[in-house]
Amino acid sequence: MNERIRALFPVTREYIYLNHAAIGPLSTPVVKAMQAYLIEASREGSLKWPIWMKEAEGARQRAAQLIGAQPHEIAFMRNTSDGLAAIANGLDWRPGDNVVACDCEFPANIYPWMRLATRGVELRLAHERDGRIALDDLFALVDDRTRVITVSFVQFGSGFRMDLGAIGAFCRERRILFVVDAIQGLGALSLDVHRDRIDALSADAHKFLLGPEGIAILFISERLLDRIEPTVVGWTSVKYDFDRLLDYRLEYRDGAARFEPGSLNTIGVRGLRAALDLLLDTGIERIESYLLGLTEYLAEGLRAKGYHLVSSRRPGEASAIVCCTHERYRASELCQRLAERRIITSHRLGRLRISPHFYNTREEIDVLLDALP
Repeated sequence: MNERIRALFPVTREYIYLNHAAIGPLSTPVVKAMQAYLIEASREGSLKWPIWMKEAEGARQRAAQLIGAQPHEIAFMRNTSDGLAAIANGLDWRPGDNVVACDCEFPANIYPWMRLATRGVELRLAHERDGRIALDDLFALVDDRTRVITVSFVQFGSGFRMDLGAIGAFCRERRILFVVDAIQGLGALSLDVHRDRIDALSADAHKFLLGPEGIAILFISERLLDRIEPTVVGWTSVKYDFDRLLDYRLEYRDGAARFEPGSLNTIGVRGLRAALDLLLDTGIERIESYLLGLTEYLAEGLRAKGYHLVSSRRPGEASAIVCCTHERYRASELCQRLAERRIITSHRLGRLRISPHFYNTREEIDVLLDALP
């Protein structure tokens, strides 16, 4: 990348920040966009509300552009869990149905499906082996009562990138719904919901999307929209007219916006829009190429120092997350050692997790490698 992009991230003045799989730091454009909303709201109250709604539609268009969707297939939710729960709770389940997922999923993509046991729905989990999920293991759990396969785009504890295209094709051939938790890949790696035959996707903005917490993208494909019943319904879930608010009609809004039950997180949407603009204007394919090169450089350096790589570096399986272990040092100790040197990483599942973004440099990776024992 270049210094112009790097200068947009004030965090670089204080830290070597390599923890985007946890929380991504806000860029200057995102901060300015959110500050602008606060100033408008404090000085003008409701007067800018029509403009805010138009800007929200602009954010919806940019979110759709990022994933190859149509704007009417996008809803804004509170977080990834909120979006996944909307799908899980809204389907017409029957006792004996099942859902197939992985045993290494972040809990956000487990509990919405696990609670369906009260409706007679079974959750089946494919096992992670050596930091990977074999598609054969995943598909072997499928039978004629499988309604949904749900996986993370990238696994949080290993950095393993799932083959969304292969899973999507498998699901479409068998009329199984394909649902994706995209939070650990969206913003770092390219994704196209129609190419990959994804039926629904959810991702909060605060990791690789580099937006604020509390605002998420929910994609529901047009072919699925009328099969998901909104289970949290409010006044903006329906078609409304300010002069006819007492004419109560449960007529849902067109598209995925019916899953937005009330006032939007307007400041969050404003920040998300600025974050999406930065990513899209830079080019997601360019970002992906850069990050795959940077993490390969990191992986080679870790191997040279005697670290065991948990993360697959096979083509198509590598991501912007690199996880490793050491036979003598606990991951928590390594994470603390780095933090004392103002190098910010995280530890998950007993693994040191390093997750750079497109403004990080090889020089920063060299500093990290030098700081590791």
